[in-house]
Amino acid sequence: MAETKADSPVPELPYLRMKDLPWFQTEDPRSGDKLQIGVMKSLKSSSGIIFNAIEDLETDQLDEARIEFPVPLFCIGPFHRYVSASSSSLLAHDMTCLSWLDKQATNSVIYASLGSIASIDESEFLEIAWGLRNSNQPFLWVVRPGLIHGKEWIEILPKGFIENLEGRGKIVKWAPQPEVLAHRATGGFLTHCGWNSTLEGICEAIPMICRPSFGDQRVNARYINDVWKIGLHLENKVERLVIENAVRTLMTSSEGEEIRKRIMPMKETVEQCLKLGGSSFRNLENLIAYILSF
Repeated sequence: MAETKADSPVPELPYLRMKDLPWFQTEDPRSGDKLQIGVMKSLKSSSGIIFNAIEDLETDQLDEARIEFPVPLFCIGPFHRYVSASSSSLLAHDMTCLSWLDKQATNSVIYASLGSIASIDESEFLEIAWGLRNSNQPFLWVVRPGLIHGKEWIEILPKGFIENLEGRGKIVKWAPQPEVLAHRATGGFLTHCGWNSTLEGICEAIPMICRPSFGDQRVNARYINDVWKIGLHLENKVERLVIENAVRTLMTSSEGEEIRKRIMPMKETVEQCLKLGGSSFRNLENLIAYILSF
């Protein structure tokens, strides 16, 4: 897709650019279209749809969804407030990251995790590594086995990289993300912008640096940066100076402070929706009653 076309707005979805639209990496492009058509058909003929969404944060979008899908919709998010992360994770959590966070200053740590599926090449991994190091901010970085194409783990880091951090950085294979984001030391989140991670960041009022990869991640990143204005978007090639500047902006600048102020009311909205009479509370009650009616 040409650059000018990629950056042009989507007529039906003016918040988005053409490059933000979800895509499926398949050998036959038509198979992706068939999958989307099949999903849409199944949703429209279903008995109901359960969304990991917060009605009060996405009122307009959900109103449009109700027109598109004439079946009952139940927005009962955020899901992670009902079920602990450890109960659904396929990877073992490294709990030492929490004791490491205990030793850091409040709002000082940038937490970096690109999720459980996406993979990156060696050069991007090293750019992120140097960007985090050069930012001079404490960082907790999740590098799951298999994240880097063709590598076991972090063996490609330069000799002495970890030692030279002098305790200012910690790298783990997996982390209890909701607990990390809720920790007083965590002040920023470098994320792939999967929807679960996005909601978890909002729930703890943690500003985000967006490095989306595929699927809905580009859409989520556009909303984080351009609509909600609660983060920064790494639009172009990931380079160490870009990472360094983004971390410093988010963690130490007045711009970062403004972002932090904008995300706080969103956290408060989440808290209200989960309370007695809140939208997610009501929708969960309605869902239970709907299931029992069959």
